[in-house]
Amino acid sequence: MAGGPVADSVSHRTLQSSATVYQGRIWDVVSDTFSLTPDSQPLTRDYIAHPGAVAVVVLNDEQEVLLLRQYRHPVQMDLWEIPAGLLDVEGEDFVVGAARELAEEADLVAADWHVLADFFNSPGSSSEAIRIYLARSVSWIPEAERHVRTEEESEIRFRWVDLDDAAAAVLEGRIHNPSAVVGILAAATAARDGFASLRPASAPWPAHPGQRKQ
Repeated sequence: MAGGPVADSVSHRTLQSSATVYQGRIWDVVSDTFSLTPDSQPLTRDYIAHPGAVAVVVLNDEQEVLLLRQYRHPVQMDLWEIPAGLLDVEGEDFVVGAARELAEEADLVAADWHVLADFFNSPGSSSEAIRIYLARSVSWIPEAERHVRTEEESEIRFRWVDLDDAAAAVLEGRIHNPSAVVGILAAATAARDGFASLRPASAPWPAHPGQRKQ
């Protein structure tokens, strides 16, 4: 295939049946039977039905990125991450959700927002789409107004890291969280032109699960 810019695109196939085979506390597992072409044999695929998520690369005036250390039980590791969370509030604007997560996880508000990157976390097994924002011009929330973090989030610890050093940590295999990996490398790339090429915070997000319905 040749010609035009490289870009992912929506591709609706003939859906013959869909059923929820497991209903979880946060997300469900769905089983779809579909055909690639009208005359092809049906295929069945099980996947996680996910509401989507947002993540935030926070940069201060010294070009340092805020990293959060948090325990993740499925991998049984303390991971260095960026603020992130589910888009599980009905009708919530995407950037509003990102600002909510930034406040809840990092005690920060930001005056300057841009879209940094969009990606699918695991497109072979989940419908999850993640949008990463770049947040700058940040300030601390007054202590009396901060969100009370519980359970694993109660162990969150913060560290400001030079953006180039954070990118090196990714390439050296010291940071594994997917949003942090994508976000840090995207921010390091975008910094080359002073972030002038980034999309506005309100940019359309057609890959979000709610925008891909047939």
